[in-house]
Amino acid sequence: MGLEVQRVGEHEFVGRNERGAEVRLGRKGAEGAFSPAELLQVAAAGCSAVTAEHLITRRIGDDSKFRVEVSADRREGASELDAVHVKFDVDVSSLAEDDRKALAEAVDRAIDKLCTVSRTLKKGIPVTEEFPTA
Repeated sequence: MGLEVQRVGEHEFVGRNERGAEVRLGRKGAEGAFSPAELLQVAAAGCSAVTAEHLITRRIGDDSKFRVEVSADRREGASELDAVHVKFDVDVSSLAEDDRKALAEAVDRAIDKLCTVSRTLKKGIPVTEEFPTA
């Protein structure tokens, strides 16, 4: 199966993977659903979080909690995002200033090297569609 999106009602869709995970999709503002542009942003933040997790927990502690906020720039009426901004919210107060800087640099390097979503967005790739004609 891989990944799929299925229409389940008017402006209502469900995205699924082969491991049984589901996410509700809809138009912007749809109750209980992500818009596709929101999912793109969440994917960038999630990829950054997953990529940085080990670096953060190794230095701050295995039980450390953190969040990653994400926002985007979009021109009025545009059907595209102009930029995605990912911001970590991590309590680094237990680290010395040099260690804070070193951790921030290590996280940046790891994301630049390993985060598939951010790397793909920065690179820009072709997207193709197929629609049946017969």
